[in-house]
Amino acid sequence: MSEIQYDFRSDTVTRPTKAMRDAMNAAPVGDDVYGEDPTVNRLEREAAEILDKEAGLFCTSGTQSNLIALMIHCGRGDEFIAGQMAHLYRWEAGGASVLGSIQPQPIPNQADGTLALEDIADAIKPHDPHYAVTRLLALENTFGGQVLPQAYVDAASRLARHHGLSLHLDGARLFNAAIASAMPAGRLARDFDTVSICLSKGLGAPVGSVLVGSRDMIEKGRRLRKLLGGGMRQAGVIAAAGIHALHHHVDRLAEDHENASRLATGLARLPGIRPNVPHSNIIFVELDGFDATQVKAAFHARGIGVGTATGNRLRLVTHLDVGKEGVEAAVVAAEAIFR
Repeated sequence: MSEIQYDFRSDTVTRPTKAMRDAMNAAPVGDDVYGEDPTVNRLEREAAEILDKEAGLFCTSGTQSNLIALMIHCGRGDEFIAGQMAHLYRWEAGGASVLGSIQPQPIPNQADGTLALEDIADAIKPHDPHYAVTRLLALENTFGGQVLPQAYVDAASRLARHHGLSLHLDGARLFNAAIASAMPAGRLARDFDTVSICLSKGLGAPVGSVLVGSRDMIEKGRRLRKLLGGGMRQAGVIAAAGIHALHHHVDRLAEDHENASRLATGLARLPGIRPNVPHSNIIFVELDGFDATQVKAAFHARGIGVGTATGNRLRLVTHLDVGKEGVEAAVVAAEAIFR
């Protein structure tokens, strides 16, 4: 079987650029558990400033930053509301329940990634000793590559506040949402008490996420990070990659979105497959009469890495390591497979 030449499985497969490696090599470092790593401190400060929050916390992963956020907002036996397909509910190993003793209350995601306001309202528990106490509403933006409509986010935020809930945003690809909607990331994050952003997806850093929020919440989160084994020492070496990404890899996300649109257009011409119209850098392809696992193997045999998704679907993600040449190669491979 051929080696993968163009990898569309995820935007997590990116490699650090030379400029990013140079920044990592030159980073001043200290002991971050003591708060003495200047590069980590700078990353946390800059991420918080970009999102108009008071403070930031450098975490090893989005799974860790989301879990810390849930544990900031919810105590043992409390409950959070999230989408049935939300990453922090479905794809993070049940950490909220296992490690936080927090009860998830999943509700259906609508086709556009939103949670119906009436479903949210119905899921909030009354003040009754029979029920867990609902503390938090968690949203995700982008969701499956789709940008949540800002009018919806505003309405969901008002609903949550009306019921006394806190708000957390899984913003793993929030900068994709900002570029796609032509809105500042700070505006998209405005109504949320805590926001998690990922540095190792579309932004191309090798590791890490940043959780931002109020100074008090982040101070609590720092203790929780230590509890979860996330205290790092000379972490400036990897924090420098995150700073470089925030400075140099945000605006270029528009290229990934253009490539996703170009790829979806090329695939849409072929029989038996139906790609969605991507909002950002993620494409889902419905297969008619083809098996997704077999199609994935056929792409791999032609040097193209693709992923599979729930149902009989393919998932392709564009990123800084696959440009126009990669898109063209993927379309050529698809023509050979589907024709």
